[in-house]
Amino acid sequence: MTDCLIFTSKSYQLLSQIKYLIQKEVLSEWKQRYAFGGMLLYVVSTVFICKLCFNTIQSPITWAALFWIIMVFASVNAVAKSFIQESKGRLLYMYTLTSPQAIIVARIIYNVILMIILSLICYGFYALLLGNLVQNTMMFLCAIVLGSMGFSCILTMVSAISSKTNNNFTLMAILSFPIMLPLLMTLVKVSQFAIDNIAWSISYKYVLLLLFINVIVSTLAYLLFPYLWRD
Repeated sequence: MTDCLIFTSKSYQLLSQIKYLIQKEVLSEWKQRYAFGGMLLYVVSTVFICKLCFNTIQSPITWAALFWIIMVFASVNAVAKSFIQESKGRLLYMYTLTSPQAIIVARIIYNVILMIILSLICYGFYALLLGNLVQNTMMFLCAIVLGSMGFSCILTMVSAISSKTNNNFTLMAILSFPIMLPLLMTLVKVSQFAIDNIAWSISYKYVLLLLFINVIVSTLAYLLFPYLWRD
């Protein structure tokens, strides 16, 4: 009974810390609205340049690949600042107040929300300017959500690792690309299925693969980040 109460108390404390850390991230982002505006400008301008270059895209694989290429670079710009821009003084202050598990979970959740918003905005402009080839909208939205989760989990953890070195962005690019490649290939495949309106009975295995990748990466981040945090 005592062990159960202790576990419940620790869980409540962890959830409370995660809640306040997410609120802190939202307030920090609101104070630096220019950063989100810059990411939004990047997405819109990139889609507009694609419109000028291609006018319309008829090939499903090209349409899907180009969309996710844009989102890869947008996600790097959006999530890279998770730990790289944090000062050592602030990290030490947070170290004394919260648990490392709460920090990594809060950062991942916040980045997931940010990436979903950017992805939906990008999809809207992309479909408006280059044509909407997607026939199964629900499947494509599922790919957007799972892709945003995957990008956020991978890049948040890589950002934490890169923050411990001098060449932050260089190391982040080197570490993140091979990890993101399987995720990106699966996202393109699911997006192609959504464009071709392939039945869920055929495409569900790729959706489960996306979910499996997210679970693995998020679990590793949750387990390994405390050791990185102590350093």
